Amino acid sequence: MAKVLLGLGGNIGDAKQTLKDAIICLAQNPHIEVTSRSCYYKSAPINATGEDFVNNVIAITTNLDPLTLLKVCQSVEDTFGRERPFPNAPRTIDIDILTYDNLEQNHPDLTLPHPRMVERLFVLLPLLEIEPELTLPKVGPLKNLIQNLTSQRIEKIQGCQCPNLSGI
Repeated sequence: MAKVLLGLGGNIGDAKQTLKDAIICLAQNPHIEVTSRSCYYKSAPINATGEDFVNNVIAITTNLDPLTLLKVCQSVEDTFGRERPFPNAPRTIDIDILTYDNLEQNHPDLTLPHPRMVERLFVLLPLLEIEPELTLPKVGPLKNLIQNLTSQRIEKIQGCQCPNLSGI
């Protein structure tokens, strides 16, 4: 079983509820076990338009290979009305594979680890809640990158008592 970190986000409709529902959809797949989740965060769009995003990160274990997992994630996105009219368009949901074990891959459809995750506070803060000591090859400890991203507007959504699986 591979340990995978997924980043979820959206900024159309009730994004927090959509993320919760998407996690349930992922957990219903017999090849995926959701093992932990971060709190939800509200953040300003980066190189994108629209309202603020709601984001979180979940950890899963799976026996799916990375490209099959990507197809599952895209199917869940489609279920919740994800459209791709132009790059970085507002979206109901986006599910990114951030890491897949320690795999490094440069496939036309999927680069691992996610190439822009280290530039985005809305990924790093929730990710570090559930994997505080995560280190990436060629990058080092992710917690050391936070100080470079403090100009990005982000706030934890009140009432979150994570990381755990209760109430997803």
